[in-house]
This record gives sequence, structure tokens and C-alpha cells, in this order.
Amino acid sequence: MTTRPPDSPAPAAAPPTAGLPPEQEGLRAGLKNRHLSMIAIGGVIGAGLFVGSASGIAAAGPAILLSYALVGALVVFVMRMLGEMAAANPTSGSFSAYADRALGRWAGFSIGWLYWFFWVVVLAVEATAGAVILEGWVPAVPQWAWALIVMVVLTATNLISVGSFGEFEFWFAGIKVVAISGFILLGGLAIFGVLPGSDHAATGFSNLTEHGGFLPNGPGTILTGILLVVFSFMGSEIVTLAAGEAPNARQAVAKATRSVIWRVGVFYVGSILVVVSLLPWNDPSIEKKGSYVAALDSIGIPHAGEIMNFIVLTAVLSCLNSGLYTASRMAFSLGQRDDAPRSFARTNARGVPQAAILASVAFGFVAVGFNYLWPDTVFQFLLNSSGAVALFVWLVICFSQLRMRGIILRESPEKLVVRMWLFPYLTWATIAMISFVLVYMLTDDKEGGGRSQVLLSVLVAAVVIAISLVRERARRKDTEEAVASR
Repeated sequence: MTTRPPDSPAPAAAPPTAGLPPEQEGLRAGLKNRHLSMIAIGGVIGAGLFVGSASGIAAAGPAILLSYALVGALVVFVMRMLGEMAAANPTSGSFSAYADRALGRWAGFSIGWLYWFFWVVVLAVEATAGAVILEGWVPAVPQWAWALIVMVVLTATNLISVGSFGEFEFWFAGIKVVAISGFILLGGLAIFGVLPGSDHAATGFSNLTEHGGFLPNGPGTILTGILLVVFSFMGSEIVTLAAGEAPNARQAVAKATRSVIWRVGVFYVGSILVVVSLLPWNDPSIEKKGSYVAALDSIGIPHAGEIMNFIVLTAVLSCLNSGLYTASRMAFSLGQRDDAPRSFARTNARGVPQAAILASVAFGFVAVGFNYLWPDTVFQFLLNSSGAVALFVWLVICFSQLRMRGIILRESPEKLVVRMWLFPYLTWATIAMISFVLVYMLTDDKEGGGRSQVLLSVLVAAVVIAISLVRERARRKDTEEAVASR
């Protein structure tokens, strides 16, 4: 990751402004306000919500609602902190750039590369998931070919312009939002027995307390549920990276930050409440068919499985599209700060960081290959070693905000248009909550479980931090030698 000859002078330090120098200099404000609004709304709806909620319900019963609510509160707090920094200084590097300023070069370098690594692994996961669905529809085309087609199409979308990325994401996210909203509406009508044409008996909320009670497997399952649902929330922060390429970035970030409460409450807690109200939590169809398909079947919606497969495919394509965008913009920002090859920081005539996109998708293609060739060894290692990165990112956001609040107040207090509540007490409480989740993951010792994810992620993080410290030491040595030679 060497970015400059060892005898070249170190890059100039960031100027003493209220945040960071604008990193998106070569980027263009090609995202429209409607793009950014839909990215903000749809960013919290990942494929994990549709395909992963069944296991959480099976483990915790109706109490999974508390698991979603607790993780949702955590995301709201983290997004409030990130929104405070992003509204003051919108930049394509987002939390990595803020960590660079608040905690040091090592922090910005480390969390930036870890986040990039997380998303390029996600590219492989989502490309494979999408290929499985598409092969089921068109079995004549092999799964590997579908994965290749999906990756090529979305790479081309990102290479054309940021506007084309925004347009695709607008429609992908729009489908997810409409689908979840419709599900909640239809399910709510069925719960109270007023859905036209449905023979589903009105249950009200009785399924929440019957069949063993609200906590059928004990209160400890709330924590188990947290481990099962926490990673389905990753992606909320994407809007703060996209803000660097949108007009009126400060207003857009502030609006997205303030709306995160209802977005999490409606889409996550609201939709899961519908599922566990329509059906007993231990209904075998939830695990067999998936929670949303089982709920739709129970109220007589025809072709529920096919409908949900289409929605899941949309969520997968949305995650792929935004994941490639996010990874490339983080690589662009690292290149701008001389923490990645400088070619990553160059944009073409359309204002697109072409080298950063191609490098990100290249690693994604390699990871897809690992998934087909060595799924239980090499690819499983990649999955586990990136598994806890989301929580590391949230911790870095918290610690950065602790320092950045003082910097912003001292240098440009008028930019503090979004404020973290009960600062600094709630920030420290959030740090404690995230740390608790990481420690609790260590008790999950099954194969590929929380313990292996935390330990391998810590190992990878330690390697990246060590590289950053070595680079910083070499950078200081270069500076000293340059000064001595004058």
C-alpha cells in the first residue's frame, strides 16, 4: 500500500479548519436530493432483514422485538454522532476522514481499509446470493455466470457516473421501501381481521403473549437475538459518504440523521411486529419458508414466495450497488489522504474514481472465486475476519465524535447543526453497549460464530494498525531527513 517514494516529502498536514479539507475535489455533485433521500431511507433495509429474521424469531420468540429495538437504538445513537460530524463537514471519507482528524492518521488509515475490506467481501456474498435466486428462475444459465453478469452490470453502472449509481439505487431502495410499507399495511389489516378477501382470523397481539409468553426461551435470548440481528443494520452510514457528491449536503445529512429513528422503528421493529403478531413465533413455516413469506402465506397472498424472492433480489442488488459505491469512495478518500495508491484519488472526465472502482470490484471478483472454489476455508476466513468490522466502525465513530465536538465548537461552532443528545454521557453509554456486544460475541463458540468473527477481525485489525504505524514512522523519518538535507 506504499503510495509514494520513500525519499519524497510527507504530505502537508491538514489545515486548521473546523473539520477536514474537502476530499471530494475531483468528484462531482451528481446525486440529486431524491437520490440521497432514498439512499438514506433504503440504506437501513438490507437483505439480512428479509432472510435473517426467521432465525432470530426462532431463538428469542416475540422477544426478538426487544433485540431489534436495542440494536435499532444503538444505530440511532451512532448515526446521530456521525450525522453531527457529517453535517458539519460532508466528505466522501466520512468516519474514516473524521477519525484521521480526531484520533490520528493511524485511525483513519486503519478503519478506512477495514471498511473497504468489509464491503468487498460483502460484494462476493451478495453476488452469490443474487446468482442463486436468478439461477432458480433461469436454470439454463449457471450460477457463476449469473454472479459474473450481476457484478459486471453494476460495475458498469458505477463507472458511467455517480448519477447512474444514484438512479439505480433510487429504484432499488424504492422497491424495498414500497414492499416493506405494503407488508406492514396488509399485515396490520389482517391482524385486526379487516383485510378484504383474507380468511386470516383476527389475532390482535395475542400471539405476543401466548405460546410460552413474550420470553418463551428466557431473557438471555434477547442477547442471542442481538447477535443474530446486529449485522443486518450495517449500511445506515452510506448516506454520509454519498453526501460528498450531492448538492446541499449539510441539509441532506441533517435530514437523514433526524429521520433515522422512524426509519428503524417502522421498517425493522414494525415489520417484525407484524410477523410475530400474525403467526405464533414457533410456527414451523417461519423457519421453513422465511418469516415474511410465512406471514404473507398466512393471509392468503398468492405467490408469496416468488414475490419475496423478487424483493430479496432487489435488496441484494441494492446492497451490491451501494457496496461497490461505498468501497470505491472509501478507497478514493484514502488515496486523497495518501493512505492508498494515488491513482485511487484520480477521477475521469465524468468525475468518477475509475481506478478505485475497478480495484474494489477486482477484489470482489477474487472473493467470488474463493466462494466457489474454497467456500469452507478461504472464503469462510474472509467472512469471519470481516464479521466484526461493523462494530469496530461504530466504535471509531463514537470515539471520533468525542474529540470532534470540541474541534467544531472551537473552530466553526455555526456548523454544529446536528448535536448528539446528552453529550458526552450517551456517547460513552453507546461505547459501553458496543463493547458489551463484542464481549458477548466471544461466548458464541460454534463454528463460524461470534467468537471466531471477533478474534479473526481483531487479528486483521491488528495487522492493519501495525501497517499504519510503520507507515507513519517511515513518514516521520522521511520528513526529518528532508529537513536535515536542506
